[in-house]
Amino acid sequence: MYAKLTNPTKIIALASVASFALAACGTDSSSGGASSAAPVATEQESATPRLALSYDGGVLILDANSLDQVADIPVEGFTRLNSAGNGRNVFVSTSDGFQVLDMGTWTESHGDHGHSYTATPVMTDMRFGGTKPGHVVPHAGRITLFSDGTGEVDIVDPDALAEGRAESTSHTVPEPHHGVAVARADDTLVVSVGNEDERSGIAILDGDRREIARNDQCPGIHGESGAADGVLTFGCEDGILIVRGNEIQKVQSPDGYGRIGNQAGDESSPISFGDYKKEQDAELERPQQFSLTDTRNGTIRIVPISTSYSFRSLERGPNGEAVLLGTDGAIHVFDVNTGAEIRSVPAIGAWTEPDEWQSPMPNMVVQNGVAYVSDPSAKTITAFDLADGKRKDQAQLPQTTIELTGVTG
Repeated sequence: MYAKLTNPTKIIALASVASFALAACGTDSSSGGASSAAPVATEQESATPRLALSYDGGVLILDANSLDQVADIPVEGFTRLNSAGNGRNVFVSTSDGFQVLDMGTWTESHGDHGHSYTATPVMTDMRFGGTKPGHVVPHAGRITLFSDGTGEVDIVDPDALAEGRAESTSHTVPEPHHGVAVARADDTLVVSVGNEDERSGIAILDGDRREIARNDQCPGIHGESGAADGVLTFGCEDGILIVRGNEIQKVQSPDGYGRIGNQAGDESSPISFGDYKKEQDAELERPQQFSLTDTRNGTIRIVPISTSYSFRSLERGPNGEAVLLGTDGAIHVFDVNTGAEIRSVPAIGAWTEPDEWQSPMPNMVVQNGVAYVSDPSAKTITAFDLADGKRKDQAQLPQTTIELTGVTG
């Protein structure tokens, strides 16, 4: 599959996915889609994490431990990738909905132990939502999908999905918009409020989807994150909303315009790590500060840094650290409680965020204590151990990649 270079770099060659035997699998009509047949599995000694990287024309799938290529799945047009958070599946955003990619790696639990398997990845025929698929939010044992073009919210069972069954319920908001929704453990649903022209806040709906709380003080609402104790946060152009149960708190930014649009949460930490932009009239602001919101006391800390970053640069470490990929080419690790930098790891060459967000740019995903950084200009992916900052491995890719995500297996 690849030719060795000076260790530890590999060149991954383009290869078509080999055909494989399939076994029949059930369907569920409530989702409006069918599951794909299940691939024949090979048992492994332990879970096998995998990575998915999109490019113009498809999705590359790599073994996260070795960075060897496992598959190349053809997909037409510009696609986005989101992990389902169930260890096995990735949602591929296509022109008419969220299509489910089986990454071909999973673990079956049996009481005090589990059995891990791998198979050839396959794009299933399971599909959710409608036009302009947007945010994907795994939270509280549910996956919530929001389709911007239709306003449809789909709530998917992640365990059933991992077993090849498309089990879901749906709700449609009054007006389609670029939105977000989060289903919670008590069957309530938090949804953004807006239309094609503006977005103003959130509403909390009960199990029968009747409104029980609302806040309209969040202009330009965008993005969410989960924090400790089931708390949720939603970014605004002038601060952030904190949701505790059915109470919604607005926390104002220290600047008149202080936009928090993208966040990286950790559901064991009370701190939300977000971006922070303060140039309201900028066509593209390249920020040199980020935000840390303490959901316990409703305070926002703005942390200045010496580099800019993109919306694809924010991740959390294994102990809740804020991990940021800077345009200086380094991985910066921060203590979320103090904002102090713990470590800076040179990773790739310096880069500039492109004017168009769809254009290829470096990406980072953190999984099992390892930061994976893709560099489309060099066509590489590199793995770094966040515990000591050392490079673990690197591979040369056959495509200029756009987005990056992973599953744990």
